[in-house]
Amino acid sequence: MKPIIAVRYLILLGWFISNFVYSYAQNLGRTDERMAYYCEPCGSACDLERHAGPGTCQHCGMSLVKRSVTIMDSLSRKQKNMKKRNVAIFIHDGVEILDFAGPSEVFASTPGFNVYTVSLTKEPIMSQGFIKVTPTYSLADCPAPDIVVLPGGNTGPFLKNETLINWITNCSKQAEVMLSVCTGAGLLGKAGLLDGKQATTFHNYIDALQAATPNAKILRDTRFVDNGQIITTAGVSAGIDGALHVVAKLKGLDVATQTARYMEYDKWKPNEGLVVESETKSTTVAK
Repeated sequence: MKPIIAVRYLILLGWFISNFVYSYAQNLGRTDERMAYYCEPCGSACDLERHAGPGTCQHCGMSLVKRSVTIMDSLSRKQKNMKKRNVAIFIHDGVEILDFAGPSEVFASTPGFNVYTVSLTKEPIMSQGFIKVTPTYSLADCPAPDIVVLPGGNTGPFLKNETLINWITNCSKQAEVMLSVCTGAGLLGKAGLLDGKQATTFHNYIDALQAATPNAKILRDTRFVDNGQIITTAGVSAGIDGALHVVAKLKGLDVATQTARYMEYDKWKPNEGLVVESETKSTTVAK
């Protein structure tokens, strides 16, 4: 190589290296400026919440770590653009508080669900005689639900409500999940959705539900029964287990576990129930 060419080559190489180093330093500086603290991924909405400094997340208790603001903002935009599943929780006069409040807490605490209450009308209902709740929607204007929750309590009078039963039947034609809690299973039975299936309910309602739905098998001492679309739970607190089971089915066990942790619901045992795999085969798990 001629000396003059070698010199030019070295000059060009030096120019390239200096520009690369400068560009890297500039990008590094910009990256540092675009860093913020986020909680370790826990599957809840707080994953995308930005914090100014280190510490722990006030929502889930996870440690805060540095992450790229650009990347996290992109994830946030993607999450906002994702279609949320509509969760319609039917409430009525005499509804048991925890029957609807438990599943409400589960779905509202998990990303990806749009939770709302619905009743026969938009008039306030009374829960257990002392809590007044105003429904978000009536049956007439309720958005099409992906998940329907039917809590129990004083459901007797509503078994005869033809408009309600027709609404439940119509919802079942397109919803992913129809979840009953406690005596809410009676509403599923009245709509014919328990025929040929196994189910459970509040322990004091088992005999009555069995008599009302002779084509179903109503199980005792079972926390929940999953028939695929139709999921029934035992009474009161069992609705939390059923809702967490639905979250695990749709979004994964890790997400459901983090939701249970956020709620500090130590009682939950993911496999505590009966998952029916087909008409002839089922898997029973420990109570």
